[in-house]
Amino acid sequence: MGSADRVLRRTSEAIEHISGICFKTGPPQRIGAELEWTTHPAGDPSAYLQADQLATALGEHAPCSLGNPDPVPLPSGGTVTVEPGGQVEISSAPADSLSALHTAVSADHATLTELLARSGIVLGERGLDPYRAPRRILDTPRYAAMERAFDGAGRTMMGATAGLQVCLDNGTPYRWAVLHEWGPALIALFANSRRRAGRDSGWASARMAAWFGIDPRRTDPVPFSADPAEAWAEYALDAPLLCVRRDGDRWDAPPGVTFADWITAGGLELPEAARLSPRRLGSRLRGSQREGPPTVADLDYHLNTLFPPVRPRGYLEVRYLDTQPGGEWIAPVAVLSALLADDAVTDRARGLAAGSVDRWRPAARYGLADPAVRSAAIGLADLACRNLPRTGLPERVRDTVADVVSRRLHAAVSGRLMKTA
Repeated sequence: MGSADRVLRRTSEAIEHISGICFKTGPPQRIGAELEWTTHPAGDPSAYLQADQLATALGEHAPCSLGNPDPVPLPSGGTVTVEPGGQVEISSAPADSLSALHTAVSADHATLTELLARSGIVLGERGLDPYRAPRRILDTPRYAAMERAFDGAGRTMMGATAGLQVCLDNGTPYRWAVLHEWGPALIALFANSRRRAGRDSGWASARMAAWFGIDPRRTDPVPFSADPAEAWAEYALDAPLLCVRRDGDRWDAPPGVTFADWITAGGLELPEAARLSPRRLGSRLRGSQREGPPTVADLDYHLNTLFPPVRPRGYLEVRYLDTQPGGEWIAPVAVLSALLADDAVTDRARGLAAGSVDRWRPAARYGLADPAVRSAAIGLADLACRNLPRTGLPERVRDTVADVVSRRLHAAVSGRLMKTA
């Protein structure tokens, strides 16, 4: 029996497993990014695409979810995935420097844009579809179960949101803390999803509003603790199951049952509609409504159904940024990199953000109109721009970053221009 098939009998075993895989210490060196976009017919962005249109456009780069059993990465190493509403995402390979990441992702972005354009498809430029109500176009057991489990906010998240994720080596627990503390200010600074399905949502980041509208046990920030690994493990075990993998097309989980409940009970009583496979102890008879105890593989899958603003995956995944127009994705990534330039800069940034660390929802709703969030964003932006040369980006790219940040702050800081040192 492989380690993934090992049955979990006690919550302590699950906590030990989570702690061992999700927080790996060591010198922070690598950086990655995941860029996601809504997709639209070029002639009518309010029209809906079909899955087969995306499969044809992406060709050999189409993911398994579109029926391609052997996806080919993009030329610079990025892999393509497609989300339930037809959002397309590039996940970069890890890079050893921000400059290398920018070069690789820019090339893959250009390739993806050209591939889609040949089929009359364009990438959106907002963190939430501004034209259409959410509609699921991928039919998989996971997405079907998620859609049945979610209400309106969850379905909006699945079918209409587009985010920019930054992936960073763990380093030390200090890095985990500061990425949370800067979150509200950076949400507001780079908010890019006010319109939803043709209307003003009333939120600076309606994408984050959708995430925060889902069960907070799945999407709220992980509570602060001197031991982040333990805090994350407790968060994960206390989160309700979203779906349970098995043969067939019904992966629905019993409502309200947490992963810890599954371990403690030694099995699950599943919804009537779910038909089970005989693959586990306790589920040997097809049609039985009981699933046996969870395995390590079940736990790993459960961790991928949790969506806090910062998620540990052996590295740290910053999930609170809206997607940015075109090549402007480099701006928030460079700001984060500059603020992590060294301990002195990071300490200074931590102090600048102190007044806004708990203002996640006000930041998403009011953006830079929230005074505490605005003050933190101004301070962090200024500090980051003064340290852009330390990111290793070419001067022309640093100038682009500074221009983007300046425009973002213009409404809050009249006439103030951010300059690189």
